[in-house]
Amino acid sequence: MTDPTLFILTVLFILGTPGPTNTLLATSGATVGIGRSLPLMIGESAGYLISILAIGLLIGPFIAGVPAVAMALRLMVGAYLFWLAYRLWQRGEVTDANALPVTTRQVFVTTLLNPKAIIFALGVIPFATPSWPAYLLGFLAMLVTVAVAWISIGALIGRAAAAAGQARLVPRIGAAAVGTFAVILVVSPLLR
Repeated sequence: MTDPTLFILTVLFILGTPGPTNTLLATSGATVGIGRSLPLMIGESAGYLISILAIGLLIGPFIAGVPAVAMALRLMVGAYLFWLAYRLWQRGEVTDANALPVTTRQVFVTTLLNPKAIIFALGVIPFATPSWPAYLLGFLAMLVTVAVAWISIGALIGRAAAAAGQARLVPRIGAAAVGTFAVILVVSPLLR
């Protein structure tokens, strides 16, 4: 995808779509605010970079040619997301206001395993052109913008939940969303 306008619109659309990473960013924004959530963008950036580069430059053709590998990866990602949903659900029971509901490591691993990386690696970042590093840098700039937006949306939701006396529900809603993504990821290939 070498048309800059199409590239920008595609990246913003895919990054802006709700998913496990965005759910974690919003959950963190809702529970600890914008400032304490901003470091999570390091985990997201690193996860996408490693995943996109590994898939786009090394293993993409292998994954596309062996459906069993793709299914095994989906099951592993689904299992991780279920574990993460469980951890977020438990956070609803925690009363320590200083505890972080979402860690940079969790965001990193979730993003590293995010199926969106496959789309970016195989269909959006133009690895066949010499200018692919510039597109990857543009991707990272848009990633930061979208991440700040998700964290900010979460912070607004968190303030509204706190005002309604329901702040402890926020991690559980995040857990339900991540769990839903896990189910969709695992079950959707079986429905075809």
